[in-house]
Amino acid sequence: MKFDKNKMVIGITAFLEGLGLDLKDQHLIRTPTRVVEAWVETFASGYLYTDADIEKMLSVEFKDSYDEMIVVKDIPFTSHCSHHLVPFIGTAKIGYVPNGRIVGLSKLARVLDVFAHRLQVQEQLAEQVAESINKYLAPKGVGVVLQASHMCMTSRGVKKPGSQMVTSCLLGEMRTDRSMREEFLNF
Repeated sequence: MKFDKNKMVIGITAFLEGLGLDLKDQHLIRTPTRVVEAWVETFASGYLYTDADIEKMLSVEFKDSYDEMIVVKDIPFTSHCSHHLVPFIGTAKIGYVPNGRIVGLSKLARVLDVFAHRLQVQEQLAEQVAESINKYLAPKGVGVVLQASHMCMTSRGVKKPGSQMVTSCLLGEMRTDRSMREEFLNF
């Protein structure tokens, strides 16, 4: 995917002018360009990755006989709500039970970032991460739990600061084997 940065700058400029702001103000002169840079370089950078990129990311693996659960927890992430374009910020717990192959732990966080850096809803984010790990690593089971605070809930609308949303996606034996499921959820 390619971004049309010029169209983005025009849109942000129109938005700010729509708010009645003076774009000649010293603090706003470069704001449209800065906003576009932030979205292209970080907030929407996940759109630059294809399925092939994710497959390559997760193909850096090691053949290994280890067959116990592997869990990485407290992985911070930031995403943007596709309904209001405001951030939701949280942590992830990602786990899998290997099936003859293990992957470097940083790869799990990288997959999370690819999908978090797209306009999202948290439920979909959990599914996308779990399904990618399941598809490209082919473990016996995979689980993803996300816990996040949503600015659309904490700073607008009902204004409930401190509220958290928790979502999960469990696949394979992580979903069907009760003891494996409990082990993951209790980590």
